[in-house]
Amino acid sequence: MYKIRSYFLMLTLLSIYSSFGQKPQLVPLRIDPPGASSPKDNSSVLQAGPMVGYSDTREVKLWVQTKKAAKVQIRYHEVGKKTPAYLTNEVYTNRQTVFIAHLLADKVEPGKKYTYDVLVADRKVSLPYPTQFQTQSLWQWRVDPPAFRFAVGSCTYVNEPEVDRPGKPYGGGYEIFSAISAQKPDFMIWSGDNTYTREVDWNSRTGVLRRYTHTRSLPEMQPLLANTHNYALWDDHDYGPNDADRSYWLKPVTLEAFKLFWTNPNYIFPEGCAGTFFWNDCQFFLLDDRTFRAPNDMPDGPEKAYYGEKQMQWLVDALTFSQATFKFIVSGGQIINPTKAFENYSIYGTERDRLLKTITDAKIPGVLFITGDRHHSILHKLDRSGTYPLYDLTISPLTSSVAQPRADELKQPTYVENTVVTERNFGLLNVSGPLKDRVLNIKVYDQKGAERWSRDIKASELK
Repeated sequence: MYKIRSYFLMLTLLSIYSSFGQKPQLVPLRIDPPGASSPKDNSSVLQAGPMVGYSDTREVKLWVQTKKAAKVQIRYHEVGKKTPAYLTNEVYTNRQTVFIAHLLADKVEPGKKYTYDVLVADRKVSLPYPTQFQTQSLWQWRVDPPAFRFAVGSCTYVNEPEVDRPGKPYGGGYEIFSAISAQKPDFMIWSGDNTYTREVDWNSRTGVLRRYTHTRSLPEMQPLLANTHNYALWDDHDYGPNDADRSYWLKPVTLEAFKLFWTNPNYIFPEGCAGTFFWNDCQFFLLDDRTFRAPNDMPDGPEKAYYGEKQMQWLVDALTFSQATFKFIVSGGQIINPTKAFENYSIYGTERDRLLKTITDAKIPGVLFITGDRHHSILHKLDRSGTYPLYDLTISPLTSSVAQPRADELKQPTYVENTVVTERNFGLLNVSGPLKDRVLNIKVYDQKGAERWSRDIKASELK
């Protein structure tokens, strides 16, 4: 039937063109799957993204969300070379997975930068900002590892007045994403509370997916997502209700949403978001502080799990195996702060003491903690007898409201003076120098991009 219709359409076109004395340009008929979109103008077909996900030497993952069912693909080429150009896999987005596409760029070479276009129904989507990604370098046994920079932030609340609590809006300062993008980090770590589910959300799959979509669609976020590689872990608000623990009834659904909206390179356990990745000579351990977590109010003791037994065992094994210069352990809640307040690891003291003692006894070098949650930023430093100190850099919030640290927290011996930032902020960490003398520089910026403090930590100090 299609061939017959196409044949008569062709004859009609020939007749029309002949009447004007023009030669017809024949275009093959393409039939998309049922429900796929074929818009005449795709400047507004995207719901969110594109987002650049994980990067390795041989592949890069990209992410796109459309507004309705559509065929999506990424076309990419090396910066400065328009040919050859390559295409990712095709994905037909659908309603069941909120029209999300995960796309794999697997025709890449190590240490290169690429420009890419989003194609919807084979048509390029016009975007008002550049879209690029990069592959990691093959430096091992050849040269010193390249310097790199990464951004860190937690607690992203995007207002929706119709369902928010009455009163002063809880979120704001969305220009912070432009400030982060202006720093041109190689990648960003979203260290928990990357969206805030509300009462209207956390009892249904529809609600959870709608909330994730609402946050990801923030216009100010799009240029950052499109040009910076992104990695994530969750904390309570993107996992479930406030302070949610292992009893949360819909955690398989929020895990599904997390894996739909983020593109981490791996997940160690089927029931959680824990994973790891490398960037040059550094390794990042993204921990899950919710899936296996006992209730906060449970009496402390060996049975009061925070990360849980199998995640603890994996972490210790992975740290012991790692040859990374800096080993960044990233977690939603504070680790080193000894104050037994809110959801700090200290209220899970038995497990906390065990983890810190294991790191000490195993003589694992180069460990640092990156945390969020507290709605202010601060640096803690735990001095340990006979070995190097453990640092915990807390960066929070991105767009949520700000909270002051308690007075007793600032009297703790772990508190590093002049590192408290009680406004919306982000961290920018830079690793540089030759392999045998790497230096980590930490800078904290406010939402407009003004620097608040800076500190250097040498790898030689963490041995």
